[in-house]
Amino acid sequence: MRSILVPRYPKSRNVHPALHTLADDCGAIAVRLLAYMGALALVVMAAVTVFDGLEFDLSSEPVAKAGWSVASRSYPAFAVSQFDSSGKTVSYEILRHPDGGRKDVLRWSSPGEPPVAELELYRPGAEADRAGLAAADIARRMDTGGVWDVVGEGIIDSKFGPVALMGFADRLKDGKRCLGFMKTLDASNLRISGWSCQGDGLPARRAAIACTLNRLVLLTAGNEPRLQEAFAQAELKRAGCISGAALSATSADWVTGAQNPPLRGSL
Repeated sequence: MRSILVPRYPKSRNVHPALHTLADDCGAIAVRLLAYMGALALVVMAAVTVFDGLEFDLSSEPVAKAGWSVASRSYPAFAVSQFDSSGKTVSYEILRHPDGGRKDVLRWSSPGEPPVAELELYRPGAEADRAGLAAADIARRMDTGGVWDVVGEGIIDSKFGPVALMGFADRLKDGKRCLGFMKTLDASNLRISGWSCQGDGLPARRAAIACTLNRLVLLTAGNEPRLQEAFAQAELKRAGCISGAALSATSADWVTGAQNPPLRGSL
């Protein structure tokens, strides 16, 4: 920085030397003040330029929370043990909601093909108050663009107790009827639902769903002791999977009976 020379005038003999010194000091202070003020002005100009480029949202409306998102850092809490998927591979996805909900979703499919079965373990949070009908949600998960006829398909037994079944027939494509299912465990805040298109015929699909539920195990309950207790009690009631001759012998009881729930309509 260049020095600013302050002109010095010849000192008068009639002026006290202290006054000459004071005048010199005042001149130097004035020069420094001007330099500081110039630097401060440059800082203020730079700050104004930066803040002019920023946009602020001063509206009083709260920012909407995001919906379900994949929780890539969460660990699986459930598994299906010794499941015969006939060459199908299983994928595991965990979804979380900002309002506290969590979904563990298992899907079975062949490479390069759509899933043929799904199992969802839903632990609701505050977002559950805004959820729609369970049957509509299951049909949407099977095919987001399909139009489905929904009919009751009876009740099967599982280690979690009776499970209601519903059939989905695609009216537009006239496809084969797949089965959906749902079981709510209120005490442990868990909703088990899903669908299956596996097996030839409805009895085989009922058996596949029952087998999947009976082989569902809890890997970790976290801070939910009621969930752990529910699975411990369910294990005491677990039965084996039905196939072959046993399936043929019991299929009549599944197809007929007065236990079919009065669920009919279109989605």
